[in-house]
Amino acid sequence: MKAIIFKTNNDWTGLILRLTLGLILFPHGAQKVLGWFGGPGFNAEMQFFTQTLYIPWLIGFLVIVIEFAGAIALIAGFASRLCAAAIIGLFTGIIFVGQHAQNGFFMNWFGNQQGEGYEYHLLIIGLALAVIVQGSGKFSVDRKMQHAC
Repeated sequence: MKAIIFKTNNDWTGLILRLTLGLILFPHGAQKVLGWFGGPGFNAEMQFFTQTLYIPWLIGFLVIVIEFAGAIALIAGFASRLCAAAIIGLFTGIIFVGQHAQNGFFMNWFGNQQGEGYEYHLLIIGLALAVIVQGSGKFSVDRKMQHAC
């Protein structure tokens, strides 16, 4: 199992993919956990998930953990394939539970839609799929762990 989770190539592609994905997700996770970047912080976000969206607390908690800890793990290159799989599940759920599917494909650039479409989510899913295929690449904890296995 360790070999599957930590297996990676020593290339730049995995590094670029995981850093792009991790650096895009980190601010969203930091909003939810720390209240950075104008975010609500952990307690308010959990309240929003459970009392406004009526999402079970465990699912809300997992959303926050995947976006925050998953982003940090990706940046470090730790268990990147596992993090990427969790992100795929999360963003697939966001498309449908977050009602982005009903808003169509495009983001709401001009404010003329009910809400955001799902194009951003598909980009995240595509990056995560590429991380699963490629691995963490250069300068990753996974690479160190692969040699330790």
